[in-house]
Amino acid sequence: MDAPTPPLDDRLLDRFAAIAGERYALRDPQAVAPYLVELRDRYFGRTAMVLRPGSVAEVAAVLKLANETRTAIVPQGGNTGMVGGQIPDKSGGQIVLSLSRLDRIRAVDPEGDTMTVDGGVTLAAARAAADAADRLFPLSLASEGTCEIGGNLATNAGGTAVLVYGNSRELCLGLEVVLASGEVWNGLRRLRKDNTGYDLRDLFIGAEGTLGVITGAVLKLFPKPRGAATAFVGLASPTAALALFRVARGIAGGALTAFELFPRIGIDFLLRHLPGARDPLASRHEWYVLFDVSTLHAQAEADQLVEAIFGEGFDRGLAQDGMRAESVAQAEEVWRLRHSMSEVQRHEGGSIKHDVAVPVSAVPALIERASAAVAAAIPGVRPVPFGHIGDGNIHFNFSQPLGADKRAFLARWDEVNDIVHGVVVDLGGTISAEHGVGVMKRDLLKRVKSPLEIDMMQRLKAAFDPNGILNPGKVL
Repeated sequence: MDAPTPPLDDRLLDRFAAIAGERYALRDPQAVAPYLVELRDRYFGRTAMVLRPGSVAEVAAVLKLANETRTAIVPQGGNTGMVGGQIPDKSGGQIVLSLSRLDRIRAVDPEGDTMTVDGGVTLAAARAAADAADRLFPLSLASEGTCEIGGNLATNAGGTAVLVYGNSRELCLGLEVVLASGEVWNGLRRLRKDNTGYDLRDLFIGAEGTLGVITGAVLKLFPKPRGAATAFVGLASPTAALALFRVARGIAGGALTAFELFPRIGIDFLLRHLPGARDPLASRHEWYVLFDVSTLHAQAEADQLVEAIFGEGFDRGLAQDGMRAESVAQAEEVWRLRHSMSEVQRHEGGSIKHDVAVPVSAVPALIERASAAVAAAIPGVRPVPFGHIGDGNIHFNFSQPLGADKRAFLARWDEVNDIVHGVVVDLGGTISAEHGVGVMKRDLLKRVKSPLEIDMMQRLKAAFDPNGILNPGKVL
């Protein structure tokens, strides 16, 4: 059990407020409230103050004072995390540090294919700045209008384009980080190659604010595709979907930029609860795949690749039906279905969620085995597995049985987690693919990390944050 955090003295709060300015030191309960609840209403916290510094120097001064006074600091980006990593505890003795005012695009270098941004820049703003320079920043998340680059990197966010471009870690060349001591590490290097010692950047990416606060980043940019096509396919099973993925990858190679799996029940949820949603295909199918092809050349090339994938997919009996988006608007509508998949599940009652990954070849076994095991424990449960089959990351959710009591169903969250994670570990997978560890999965690390790995992580934490002020109780 975590040690209780002592309450904060008013005189100390005044010292913190003087750094950011009273206007940006929120104390009013109504103003503070949005910072204290997690997106899925699973984690709630308390705080005496939310600090919103406007510069790196102010962030450094906040952490210096916090370190000297041993005041716990909880860094927060756009508050779109799903594992409680950005929420303070219920003691009221932790200060929330919001980075949202650090929102400058510092520089865009189209020739070098890099962009340097503040940590509080939203993902949507970063993507727009790249687009304005005729470049692509490929990280794509449903929450892009709210989530921030610092948070994306702190959690090593994935998204729908990992298949080709990788996670956030692969999209970052350099970082600027404020350490617990208040020192500022300027690692904003734009180098593609640098073999000079330890890669400090990678220590902070995925550390969820427990080792330092990311205030700036150098991001990788890419040429904008000149041809793009979106397709939606109905098929019989995850096994058929995996086989179609191999076909598509063989034909399109690196031009296959997304490959997403849906179950029929997910489409039914969307049609019931997403305004304006329409079934992309005329007939019902047990499973669906949404995929994108993007090329650096003409639109005709993307169209030809989709047709070739369809041709072989139908010839081999993998695809049962399919459509190719005939316009940008139609492609956006199909992708709206994918991005709304998680949201609509709340309208069906309780939903127990997992963000897991297994080797790509093991995805069908994961879905079959975990669905059967949870159904045996909770008759009538409705499995809703969906997501990034191309990189092995499945958002394996379970909606409550029809007519069940929501509270009683959600009370079995740990039991269902244990069942699903048991299958995941047996298949050589991980309990967190892109959402992070936070509070939710902190005590589950021992299932996928050896004692030595956990010990090394604890040694790093002690070295970078000896007073334990940075996001205490998260990850470790």
